[in-house]
Amino acid sequence: MSDKTNEEILRTLKEMLKWLKFSGVKEVRTVMSNTLETEQKRLIFHLSDGNRGIIEIGKLANVGSSTVARYWEAWYRLGLMEPIAVRGGLRYKKSFELEDFGFDIPQLRSNDGKSKETAEVSEEKGET
Repeated sequence: MSDKTNEEILRTLKEMLKWLKFSGVKEVRTVMSNTLETEQKRLIFHLSDGNRGIIEIGKLANVGSSTVARYWEAWYRLGLMEPIAVRGGLRYKKSFELEDFGFDIPQLRSNDGKSKETAEVSEEKGET
């Protein structure tokens, strides 16, 4: 194919992608709202960046690793997560950012129940 044909195909694909994203925003927001209905679930989802494992996320969210694994599987089936191969198995990464759909990023809580810095700030400082 010629360069001109390739450019036209690329332009068409970009236009299709733009409209596909636009048309799906409402549906994604609805699924996220119904699925991530608690602050704890939103925190676990937010922390699921593909770099952290279930044990680390469980500790940060004050839940067991089996809870994180269950959520990951359910969210993957809904299209909210993507599997990532890691040494020893699979890990999941969120497909969307909470703030892109109007959700607040939950705050990490210390073991005494007091609010700590938000998960975002903790990530930036490397305190996870």
